[in-house]
Amino acid sequence: MFDRVNWDRVWEATQETVYMTTISVAITFVLGIILGLLLFLTSKGNLLQNKFFNSIIAAIVNIFRSIPFIILIVLLIPVTRAMLGSIIGANAALPALVVGAAPFYARMVEIGLREIDKGVIEAAKSMGARTTTIIWKVLIPESMPAIVSGITVTAIAIVSYTAMAGFVGAGGLGNLAFLDGFQRNNWQVTFISTVVILIIVFIIQFIGDLLTNKLDKR
Repeated sequence: MFDRVNWDRVWEATQETVYMTTISVAITFVLGIILGLLLFLTSKGNLLQNKFFNSIIAAIVNIFRSIPFIILIVLLIPVTRAMLGSIIGANAALPALVVGAAPFYARMVEIGLREIDKGVIEAAKSMGARTTTIIWKVLIPESMPAIVSGITVTAIAIVSYTAMAGFVGAGGLGNLAFLDGFQRNNWQVTFISTVVILIIVFIIQFIGDLLTNKLDKR
């Protein structure tokens, strides 16, 4: 059974998928929190209310969140080539993965911040806390369950993005399923690639749920 599967290639592709996912999630986590905080803080009635700045950030987030990922990869080819000198391989997929995922995650962070009781923020302000103190001592700790839950959902989306990126030469399990599975009519490779992707998704979901439950004190 599965005699047509090259397990060394499966292991190599799995490592590439895990690499792309890990690096992309780490960068997306940082960028998403920054963008989410800016969206929240500059919105009406909040600490740094600024309609113009908020509109600019919201427009950028909405534009990149709306572009289908497979099209985004193609649009970013000149940028990727300029940054990395190549559009082939796991590293070449990273810019598109981050640009595609960070706006999506930023909106989830913003939603998490909006769920914070405004009374807690007002109490911190009344005690003379500066904006940076409120961000680090109130906003981020209070929204941490939503932040972790959001990055879990985003990480799973990134896994699916890496599979799509494989179709344009990024490597990983998507590339293996397409080149060795679909194009060579080898359903065993396609099946194994799918199973490994599902296992990665289940592991991410398990870890995310575990962390969210530990952080959620309600």
